Amino acid sequence: MLYLMRDAYDQMLSPMRMAAEMARTACENPFSPLAYMPNGRAVAASCELFERATRTYAKPRFNLPASERVVWERPFCRVIAFGEPSTKPKLLLVAPLSGHYATLLRGTVAAFLDTHQVFITDWADAKKVPLSAGRFDLDDYIDYCVAMFESLGPDLHVTAVCQPSVPVLAAIARMEAEEHPRVPRSAVLIGGPIDTRRSPTAVNRLPQEKPIGWFKQNCIHPVPWTHQGHGRDVYPGFLQLAGFISMNLDRHQTAHWDMFKHLVQGDGDSAAKHREFYDEYLAVMDLTAEYYLQTVETVFIEHSLPKGQMRHRGKAVELSAIRRCALMAIEGEKDDITGIGQTRAALDLTVNLSAEKKAYHLQMGAGHYGVFNGSRFRADIAPKIVAFMEAHAKPAVAEPPIRLLHSIPELAEPDLSIPAALLTHDAFAASEAALELHA
Repeated sequence: MLYLMRDAYDQMLSPMRMAAEMARTACENPFSPLAYMPNGRAVAASCELFERATRTYAKPRFNLPASERVVWERPFCRVIAFGEPSTKPKLLLVAPLSGHYATLLRGTVAAFLDTHQVFITDWADAKKVPLSAGRFDLDDYIDYCVAMFESLGPDLHVTAVCQPSVPVLAAIARMEAEEHPRVPRSAVLIGGPIDTRRSPTAVNRLPQEKPIGWFKQNCIHPVPWTHQGHGRDVYPGFLQLAGFISMNLDRHQTAHWDMFKHLVQGDGDSAAKHREFYDEYLAVMDLTAEYYLQTVETVFIEHSLPKGQMRHRGKAVELSAIRRCALMAIEGEKDDITGIGQTRAALDLTVNLSAEKKAYHLQMGAGHYGVFNGSRFRADIAPKIVAFMEAHAKPAVAEPPIRLLHSIPELAEPDLSIPAALLTHDAFAASEAALELHA
């Protein structure tokens, strides 16, 4: 009932939002006498803040200076290519499936547009996927990664930002074990929880204090009949958002009070920055229950990957099988979500990968958000990633004949009209750090 009650609450406030928007317009329109009242700006600011605080935010757009094409699609994910096909090296950015949309990596995409043909995973909101599409769990996530690598290869480079580091590394290990010809040339893991036993953070310690049954009981709810995915069990986006906000409630209250003052003072630039940030921050998506729970258990409770106990479709995920795909691990000195050493663990666990195919970078002064966005990322990290990919652009030996593990169906012409703190720690940390920069 919680999900249905939340939807009912949203609908009940709809007339009030419309009234607030009409009042705001009346107080800002120069042809309206209300605009010249002594408190006209304050009334308009109050109406805008009420409307923004109670609305459900839509999926943001990338709004980058490049066209968008859908080049691969499954029920729970599609791959977007930026720009027209070119001879530039191919780079797939695997965005976190952790609450926020792939647009959170807008700055990451922009950093590589000049040097690479960039692709990004655009994960689906689980409440919009019909129950007839089936389940989606961590095993399916790994299957999707393998299928994407097959479709976009050969000579593909992959960058996994935060949470996807585990399934991406597992997919590469399975491909290497089967001597797949389209193993990526290189993989860059940025702030990923490969081994959360190293430098554990408060977020890492939470699942050690709660049994998996607690997460199932308190975090999982069925999608009501008002959505396409009705009947599907999910970890709702609105619960994740409540967790994001509650952990830094004072900062959010201060940010909104500052916006009110900016609007009253007529500071349009500062108000525009606030709108831009919160349009992204408050737009969240649901995760399938099976994916959320399996990831919590496998990655954060049992530490299956670093222990060598992780399995995919009944087969062992052995990082020692990785021999061809070059690996780079990137961490932030001040990352309080993914502690120092958690991502570097991937380099220690790939014991049969030669030293010349490994690289590590610790970005001084950077937090979780700063390792994939912002000025430090653009100036220091992105150039190192580009150099690493260039150094491993071609195979050392000839490739065996292509043997695809997954068939890739023909796609119809794409429609381009619409361009809690645990599993969602990546999106939360990114948003919170961005809020700090915004403030």
